[in-house]
Amino acid sequence: MSASTTPSSRPAVTEREAREVAEAAREQHWRKPSFAKELFLGRFRLDLIHPHPVPEDEAAERGEEFLAKLRDFVETKVDPALIEREARIPDEVIDGLKELGAFGMKIATKYGGLGLTQVYYNKALALAGSASPAIGVLLSAHQSIGVPQPLKLFGTEEQRERFLPRCARTDISAFLLTEPDVGSDPARLATTAVPDGDDYVLDGVKLWTTNGVVADLLVVMARVPKSEGHRGGITAFVVETSSPGVTVENRNAFMGLRGIENGVTRFHQVRVPAANRVGEEGQGLKIALTTLNTGRLSLPASCVAAGKWCLKIAREWSAAREQWGKPVAHHEAVGSKISFIAATTFALEAVTDLASQMADENRNDIRIEGALAKLYASEMAWTMADELVQIRGGRGFETAESLRARGERGVPAEQLLRDLRINRIFEGSTEIMHLLIAREAVDAHLSVAGDLIDPEKSLGDKAKAGANAGAFYAKWLPKLVAGPGQLPTSYAAFKHGVDLSGHLRYVERTSRKLARSTFYAMSRWQGRMESKQGFLGRIVDIGAELFAMSAACVRAEMLRSQGDHGREAYQLADVFCRQARIRIEELFTRLWTNTDDLDRKVVEGVLSGTYTWLERGVVDPSGDGPWIADATPGPSAKDNVHRPIR
Repeated sequence: MSASTTPSSRPAVTEREAREVAEAAREQHWRKPSFAKELFLGRFRLDLIHPHPVPEDEAAERGEEFLAKLRDFVETKVDPALIEREARIPDEVIDGLKELGAFGMKIATKYGGLGLTQVYYNKALALAGSASPAIGVLLSAHQSIGVPQPLKLFGTEEQRERFLPRCARTDISAFLLTEPDVGSDPARLATTAVPDGDDYVLDGVKLWTTNGVVADLLVVMARVPKSEGHRGGITAFVVETSSPGVTVENRNAFMGLRGIENGVTRFHQVRVPAANRVGEEGQGLKIALTTLNTGRLSLPASCVAAGKWCLKIAREWSAAREQWGKPVAHHEAVGSKISFIAATTFALEAVTDLASQMADENRNDIRIEGALAKLYASEMAWTMADELVQIRGGRGFETAESLRARGERGVPAEQLLRDLRINRIFEGSTEIMHLLIAREAVDAHLSVAGDLIDPEKSLGDKAKAGANAGAFYAKWLPKLVAGPGQLPTSYAAFKHGVDLSGHLRYVERTSRKLARSTFYAMSRWQGRMESKQGFLGRIVDIGAELFAMSAACVRAEMLRSQGDHGREAYQLADVFCRQARIRIEELFTRLWTNTDDLDRKVVEGVLSGTYTWLERGVVDPSGDGPWIADATPGPSAKDNVHRPIR
């Protein structure tokens, strides 16, 4: 039997209930140190990232060997123009990737995978994604958030033995959480999994199922009703796409990433064995969030690849293109863009490699570092691609196919811009990442003072919280007054020709300033702090810049000590840090000097129709139709476009 869920019976969730669901899903404790967490608290723990961790020799050798094979494959077997033109990765390319072992990069060798480290997995994704971003997404969606990663973290040994060998060589997997009316608010999840004997009966519709069109195995998040013997809650299941009642109803098309196999998947009375449940009932969101802690690192890897390609094209084009008697690179207006691309690419690689190596070593809690890497890389890569289009001028706006047709090099700059745009939305939009990171950044404050600012807590709870907060802040606040950042001799080990020590002193000082600003805001707004999303976003952006500065300096010193372009690395780190400091100072100014309050008033006017007169004089080509498609559970009325690749 199965319970149906209609739009009218969709879970009615208040704002507070939604927050409680999200809060219950996040990791409640910090069992390991976190560089980024300390940074937001005003404590610059350079010892947690310096000396820069490096892969073990055996892992590096295995990784480099695979990268060489992958490079040969993408250079000889992949036609990126064909993928863009036909909006599909050829089956023979996917089969070739399977034979190469690319679908099992993160799967342990005991299950038939390659057992690559996170560092080399990311390098492989960057390499494959540079040939075709659609290939990078295919491999990443399968391994970073698809079946392999949740089973690695939460699956039973029996589940790993059943599914991981398939994922390593033959089967493609996908992760299904989003629904037509549910995005970053999973408390409203409508897909149900009703217990029935030794099975669960699955009903619902999932949207934007990356890999879903070609997937053999799915990780599906569904709500289990609470009943006798069942605690209920959002729960994760491994589902065979070939199961009766599973229908892929549509292959979605997008402005970029034209080759991805993303669809709409409907479940009607799908029987899923209880043995396919991942973790316990109610653990689904925790599994999803924990999976994303490292899974998000695949996205920065693709951004690093984009930056490297932007730099290559900018260098070659701006040296060849002349205006007013000299190459355009020698004009300051263009040169500053090239400098930004070079310095930012260096920093993004520093952030991604550092966070990835920290994930491999597992000595630190990297939930904030991974989220910062995703947030920062997606925003900066988009800016770099936009600057490349500007450097290329009209040719940047022209498609690669058109350029080739008239006899010029087919540089897909406009495609890169389209392909990168989704990264600011994928796996947590920039706005959601701001809130997620901000919640973690203020965790220490909420742990001691949360009840104090909660309007629903009793006077007794508030009194107890006040005592705890007083004890915490009596020790913490004095430490924000002074630190190594005020001593000119601090971090002297980072002075080799170019002096990076001053940047690290700046990070230390600014970390304390950031913590003071956060404390002042909590004191000022208290329970209303969570609604100050503009302020919180700027706090997080400052932290992201400080993390990137730290990573860039540490990477430069590592390369210098290894004799690997150390002088040039120091130059790039220096330029990046100087650019970042300008952005940070602007963000600090905007913490308190902004239009946030005025913006809210304008929004109220827009929604109430006050400014509809401003919309006159245009036509709307959108046509009719609902804003959100009907997702009422039931049998599918559409053809199944599922296309397994065998």
